[in-house]
Amino acid sequence: MSAPGAGKTTLLERTIRDMKTGASLFVLEGDQATANDGERIRAAGAAVVQINTGTGCHLDADMVARGLLELNPSANSVVVVENVGNLVCPALFDLGERRRIVILSTTEGDDKPLKYPHMFRAADLMLVNKIDLLPYVEFDVSRATANALSVNPDISVLGVSARTGEGLDAWYAWLRQEKSAACEAAAV
Repeated sequence: MSAPGAGKTTLLERTIRDMKTGASLFVLEGDQATANDGERIRAAGAAVVQINTGTGCHLDADMVARGLLELNPSANSVVVVENVGNLVCPALFDLGERRRIVILSTTEGDDKPLKYPHMFRAADLMLVNKIDLLPYVEFDVSRATANALSVNPDISVLGVSARTGEGLDAWYAWLRQEKSAACEAAAV
């Protein structure tokens, strides 16, 4: 989840390309209109189902259920639900996710966790994306982290750049650990 332009699709493309071996990634791609992002995800190498919401500002559980039937992910795979770009509505709807990730771009401002607290309260992980732009923007990572922790003391925070690759090893380690934990829980 993130605001439009925070880099959800770009980060997902990079993740798919970098994790091709050892991780089966499937994607449900949510947008109001077009199949552009779904085509980008498919070109990166992942199976994807594009879900368009029309005038809706978020995916709902029924849309995700229908998308999952069509996607038909293999056992022990990772399914990523890329919601419509919006820092309000997606936080309010349970889609059955194991974990929720919010992406905050350095171009947005470090006060977003305070302005949109429900989104950051609902997230397990905040990825601060576009850290390669820090020399050029007014964004304080420490302040953004403190703001996120003030609304959600349990949120984890990682800095990443989908463009340069900085911080992606920690992101991939987090994904692998979550996949492992999910597989262990399913086996019990």
